[in-house]
Amino acid sequence: MIGKYQIELIAIGNGTAGRETDEFVAEVLQELERKPIKVIVNESGASIYSASDVAIAEFPDQDITVRGAISIGRRLQDPLAELVKIDPKSIGVGQYQHDVDQKLLKKKLDETVESCVNYVGVDLNMASKELLTFVSGISAAVANNIVSYRNQNGAFSNRRELMKVPKLGPKAFEQAAGFLRIRQGKNPLDNTAVHPESYGVVEAIAQDLNVPLTQITQVAEKLKKTDLKNM
Repeated sequence: MIGKYQIELIAIGNGTAGRETDEFVAEVLQELERKPIKVIVNESGASIYSASDVAIAEFPDQDITVRGAISIGRRLQDPLAELVKIDPKSIGVGQYQHDVDQKLLKKKLDETVESCVNYVGVDLNMASKELLTFVSGISAAVANNIVSYRNQNGAFSNRRELMKVPKLGPKAFEQAAGFLRIRQGKNPLDNTAVHPESYGVVEAIAQDLNVPLTQITQVAEKLKKTDLKNM
């Protein structure tokens, strides 16, 4: 199967029989010339996901064990995007989690997840609706509309296109745009944390420093070496 499907990466869950599975895969790989990389992945909460409404909606025709395996593989590809589909309490946040106020615990955990998502940023053309709901300004209904719009019209080419999404108004756009990334879009700034309202300023700075927008990450380093009083 590794040869037939040209497997390059193998994710192994760290749950029951994880060590035995790792040893078995290691033995198999010894016989191959072209060896894929194997990685042990934390599978906490994978069984919760596999039986959840989210998993059933994503893979209605798959067995519960297959859904769990898919989740483990996805955790290796994009951990944050997969883990947000699970209640944080199911990931194992501590042995005393049942001794504290459950509403407050959920609130704080959700705030932490939201903070992580907004800090890292979200790929607008790849994110699931579950991941999008953690972006500031985007409700569950709007997240669903973004995915539906993407499915009907193809990938977003720029952030302004978000304004065409039903129920995503100017206020939501103002809150969310800076956290949504578009790779290889029409404007390189769409793949940065720069908000569209500041594009003009950043473009002017880049021009003054002779930095093309395709190399916008170099601006910060050049600014450190520049005497701003002379600009």
